[in-house]
Amino acid sequence: MIPRSPLACAIAALLLAAAPLAHAQTASPAIDAATTAATGARAAENAVRSAADAFGTTIGRETIGLYNAENARGFSPTAAGNVRIEGLYFDQVWELGARLQRTTQIRVGLSALGSPFPAPTGIVDYAFRTPGDETALSLLAALNQWGNRSFEVDANLPMNEALSLGLGTALYNDRNFNATRARFLELSATARWQPTADLELVPFITRASGYEIKGPVFLPAAEGLPPRLPRRFLKGPDWARYEGSAFNAGLISTWRIAEGWELKGGAFHSRFDDRQGFTNLITDLAADGTGNQLLFADPPLRFISTSGELRLTRTAQDGARTHRIHASLRARAGYRRFGGADVIDLGPTSVFAPTTAAKPALTFTTQQQDRVRQWTVGLAYEGRWQGVGELSVGLQKTQYRKRIGLPGEPPVATDAAPFLYNVTAAAEITPRLVVYGGYVTGLEESGVAPENAANRNEALPAIRTSQRDAGLRYALTGEVKLVAGVFDVRKPYFNLDGAGRFDALGDVINQGVETSIAGAVTSRLSVVAGGVLLRPKVRGAGVGTAGIGPRPVGAISRRIELNADWRPPGLTGLSLDLSASHRSAETASVSNLTAIPPRTLVDLGGRYQFAIAGKSATLRLQVENVTDLQGFELQGAGAYDLIAGRRFGGYLTVDL
Repeated sequence: MIPRSPLACAIAALLLAAAPLAHAQTASPAIDAATTAATGARAAENAVRSAADAFGTTIGRETIGLYNAENARGFSPTAAGNVRIEGLYFDQVWELGARLQRTTQIRVGLSALGSPFPAPTGIVDYAFRTPGDETALSLLAALNQWGNRSFEVDANLPMNEALSLGLGTALYNDRNFNATRARFLELSATARWQPTADLELVPFITRASGYEIKGPVFLPAAEGLPPRLPRRFLKGPDWARYEGSAFNAGLISTWRIAEGWELKGGAFHSRFDDRQGFTNLITDLAADGTGNQLLFADPPLRFISTSGELRLTRTAQDGARTHRIHASLRARAGYRRFGGADVIDLGPTSVFAPTTAAKPALTFTTQQQDRVRQWTVGLAYEGRWQGVGELSVGLQKTQYRKRIGLPGEPPVATDAAPFLYNVTAAAEITPRLVVYGGYVTGLEESGVAPENAANRNEALPAIRTSQRDAGLRYALTGEVKLVAGVFDVRKPYFNLDGAGRFDALGDVINQGVETSIAGAVTSRLSVVAGGVLLRPKVRGAGVGTAGIGPRPVGAISRRIELNADWRPPGLTGLSLDLSASHRSAETASVSNLTAIPPRTLVDLGGRYQFAIAGKSATLRLQVENVTDLQGFELQGAGAYDLIAGRRFGGYLTVDL
């Protein structure tokens, strides 16, 4: 139950005051992405009624689907560098931010066909919240029973026919499942300048800053899961807290040079600056809850990337056939300063006892640095023949250079200069049935070593990757689409070796079958449902003989997602929603001797759309993890955190 508070009372009062108006409202249609972009309105946000498939959609505060920005087909498209803003290459150091994201789509299979240069494991595509032509102000206030509070403001301010501004701010005051606390402030500003009908410039800037007390990650002394751990209990000193800031800025431009010619560009700067950071580990954890508490204290860290893409597109119409040729130049320059941590051994402890140790004087060592330079030129063709099918072919040449090392010492060098290519074809068998198949290669980042590795935070080399997939899309009705496909993704396998270093241990192959059904089943019921069956495996010289099991850490065999939104008859403005997620056992150690058991999570919620003084408003209430399921989240090989448990919360959105 949501606790009584001034904010809760205000929500209730607004709802009661608006009740007579609510029954005069008609049922709200599914949110229109273009309208949201133009007006800044947020009261109509509804991920279930917006999603085109079950492969991953984020809109506002809601994320649904089989995949997300950190996990698609068993890999992380974000760590791989497969992030786009309006289809343009973005080397993300810090996420674009909710103030600037209109929607986020995970593009895999057939949904990636419209991307001139697809990538293995899919693409994270941010649709930008471009300022529009109408004045708008959206307010959102949220809370839950743990005491989490947040307040968000988004404004759209047209200055004249050519110029519009967008402003946003958000304050988050969080209380987490492990009794840690966090507070962050986010600010953003955007503009849309259209001096002529053929030229549009969209600059933006956003910054976030704050702190977060770091809760523990649990590492058992031997194979096996941790014992049952206390919830809502801070196991760590309150001085072990992260403090820092993050920053994104950029410019998106579109120039329609002449009929059939378009030049599109994006230039982006992304960075974070950590003033201080801590990693809180409970190591050698025994069945009785005893272990050793170890903290890593980081000196100031910095990660910066400047990236972008310039793309010239020629479009030619030939009756029912459309031809597009893309010439692209992508580039990025990255810098990372990391390492130098001080190790604080707080000694034997129990997970049931608070940590009372005072903060010691910290001594840091010399930090490492890495620099990355990469440019890629590409040429792609897209052909669409109405009633027949589509073809997409691309060729890229990339030059990659990375230098890692200590200041004043010769760096470790990593270079690569491969050709990359992709080909995807789709055929329209009938007006309702489309089949497709494709092959794509990539050169991707492999991320950084995790916090429980001996080489924690170390940047890893670029890797060659490949993906094969095929499938179909079938229109079950005019509104409901079925998508089914198979895929085979191959990458080098990085994880902890016998010495605790995060390094290449072989190759990983993820083969699977994925399905999606999405759309409005009736005028009142919308459904987004999907499933994926996976067969992940590791191959290499040490597999089976050097403590390396045949399955990669984090591997699952199946995942099923169901999301439904229903509008009861006779209750205009009200909708009820269900989210159910099932996941099979998850491989938790390199040896494969430990696994997190299967789990099913269920969320229930509802939203009430009404009017306040003639303005659109939505009250959203939700119960997450209805059954209060207990268990663990994998944080790396042999490293665990808790599932959050049941949580009640809600928020009120008003468009003024």
